[in-house]
Amino acid sequence: MKVFTSVWLRRLILYVFAVWCIFPLYWIFLTALKTPIQAMARPPLFLFEPTFANFAKVVGNPDIWAYFASSTIVAAGSSLLTLALGAPAAYILARYSFRGRGDFGFWLLSSRMTPPVAMLIPFFVLYYQLGLLDTHLGLILAHVTLNLSIVVWLLRGFFSELPREIEEAASLDGDNHFQVFARITLPLAMPGLISVGILIFLLSWNEFLFALVLGDSAVRTVPVGLYGFIGYQTIAWAELSASASLLIIPVILFILVFQRHLIRGLTMGAYR
Repeated sequence: MKVFTSVWLRRLILYVFAVWCIFPLYWIFLTALKTPIQAMARPPLFLFEPTFANFAKVVGNPDIWAYFASSTIVAAGSSLLTLALGAPAAYILARYSFRGRGDFGFWLLSSRMTPPVAMLIPFFVLYYQLGLLDTHLGLILAHVTLNLSIVVWLLRGFFSELPREIEEAASLDGDNHFQVFARITLPLAMPGLISVGILIFLLSWNEFLFALVLGDSAVRTVPVGLYGFIGYQTIAWAELSASASLLIIPVILFILVFQRHLIRGLTMGAYR
């Protein structure tokens, strides 16, 4: 009886937590189906005649698709480049012993604790001198700088969980260090690479501060584009919700496609 009660209690807690997490998405979609007057109603309306006028207006707005394209380019580019730089560094920290390895790993993790606003002005001055303001490359490099420490720290744990015997067998067969890493270690760590890549993609997709300051008209990502619906005195809640609903769908589909790899990677093991 106690076991039965405990199981249902845990399920109830999970159900409540799931509702807590899903309700904001439900409310955004519900608001997108309202007229501007209904969206501002107090108390909020749950029963009303839905309208798709907001979605039609958003779909016909070319700026929305430009926001989506910029976010996709920046998020995909920063994810690939961060993994390309972070995976070798994480492998070295996991497999090789050298003086100051522990301090270097802690320094990488602590660099993530630096407030992003503290790095914003140096980035702006440097980008202004190099001509990287309002470019996809500039924003990609900024996101790589922000997220590289997370990639190295997480992948270090994944590489540490892999058995050394497989790599030693490949070395005995004549493979050098690079060949062992490329042909043996990376394929074995693929679930971890995918899960970390998804995490970095989402962090880059949702990043607002650097995209607002380092981008402008040519490069305007989804968070910055949605901010345009917030005026000085009014907020276009209906159109804002419709735009957010459409731009969230690709991210949800992306996670659903790779959810098996994501779950496997996140449960693969933790850093020892």
